[in-house]
Amino acid sequence: MNHLPLIIKREYLTKVKNKSFIIMTFVSPLIMVALIALVAYLSQLNNDKERHITVLDDSGILADVFENTEHTTYTVLQNVDLESAKKLVQEKEEYGLLHIERTDDIINVLPQVRFYSEESPSLSIISGLERKIEKKLSDTKLRFDGVDVSKIEAAKTNVNIAQETFSGETTSKIDSYLKLAFGGAAGYLLFMFIIIYGNMIMRSIIEEKTSRIIEVIISSVKPIQLMMGKIIGTSLAGITQFAIWVILGGILVTVLSSIFGINMAEMQTPQQDMMNQAMQNPEVANEIQLAMQSFFNLPMTNLIVAFILFFIGGYLLYSSLYAAVGAAVDNETDTQQFMMPIIMPLILAVYVGVFTVIEDPHGTVSTVFSFIPFTSPVVMLMRIPFGVPLWQQGLSFLILVGTFMFTVWFAAKIYRVGILMYGKKPTYKELYKWMKY
Repeated sequence: MNHLPLIIKREYLTKVKNKSFIIMTFVSPLIMVALIALVAYLSQLNNDKERHITVLDDSGILADVFENTEHTTYTVLQNVDLESAKKLVQEKEEYGLLHIERTDDIINVLPQVRFYSEESPSLSIISGLERKIEKKLSDTKLRFDGVDVSKIEAAKTNVNIAQETFSGETTSKIDSYLKLAFGGAAGYLLFMFIIIYGNMIMRSIIEEKTSRIIEVIISSVKPIQLMMGKIIGTSLAGITQFAIWVILGGILVTVLSSIFGINMAEMQTPQQDMMNQAMQNPEVANEIQLAMQSFFNLPMTNLIVAFILFFIGGYLLYSSLYAAVGAAVDNETDTQQFMMPIIMPLILAVYVGVFTVIEDPHGTVSTVFSFIPFTSPVVMLMRIPFGVPLWQQGLSFLILVGTFMFTVWFAAKIYRVGILMYGKKPTYKELYKWMKY
């Protein structure tokens, strides 16, 4: 008799009725929103911090380049020695003192520039000061050599090479960024789903094995049905949890908007003003148009279908391995020796996707790893936005399904023996013997 539907139902209800599952399902969105709000608040505090910098320019060359900004105020001292300037800055508790020593040779100015502060200064502040000084010194040197700086500025040209396929489809650099974003998000989502819910399957098996409940269940259920029921039931619980997170996230955003009096209609007005101002700039308008065109050029139907297929195939493949590991050990500590061979292909897939696919999506490395079943769910999802032939996608998926069927058989062999083994940490050699039973 096929007990798979009953096992799936039992596993699903067991997961969704678990207290920790319920608590984390409803608390996680609150924690995430709180963290985002805290990070945004701290970032705003850091960005709004006003810094007062005193400049002592004994060279008389650079004093005029320091203009006040919204959060940085410059005070230029004159006819003051260095020690007095240091004391003055310390007494006023200002951010720091920039000192440019006196020199008769403009080439030797840079080694004579120092920044004094009570604590280590911000890298962005130092970088900003360096850019100001570099620009001024470069222009001064050019003028000293009799070069017209205005002509150099006028001669600067922004080159943006137009891209077009042989079939006449217009593309741009923005296409690559959008495709990488879509592919990267899909691959990362699959990676996290496997890690989170694969571990949940493994812990569930270890828990039932330790409590000896599984001995009663296995008396009337085939091991492969029990394993598949756990995988599918836990997967459905994970999808339920993810759906609740999305719904709660939308509700929290709406509630917080109401509590803090954020009017979405009013928020659109500044955005529309910024958009109108940007559209007046031909270069910005062209970039926006290219971005919109790049978005509509994405093969959305192909992306959605491929994401669903490779997501399910990849998750089931790795979940069966997690189930086998859970059946082979008695506690979670013993899983460490078996987890590395499972995690490494996933990590390798992410690295190949990030460092290879964006540079050469149709190269040998990207193509080969998109056919290897343990990396194809991530790498192929990252390649598809760049245009992968349907036959390659189909072949990769068929290899993935075939490997999953083999993995299920392999995992079931270990599962049916391992769930009844207690008190001994198995080795790889023993796992190989279990496959022959």
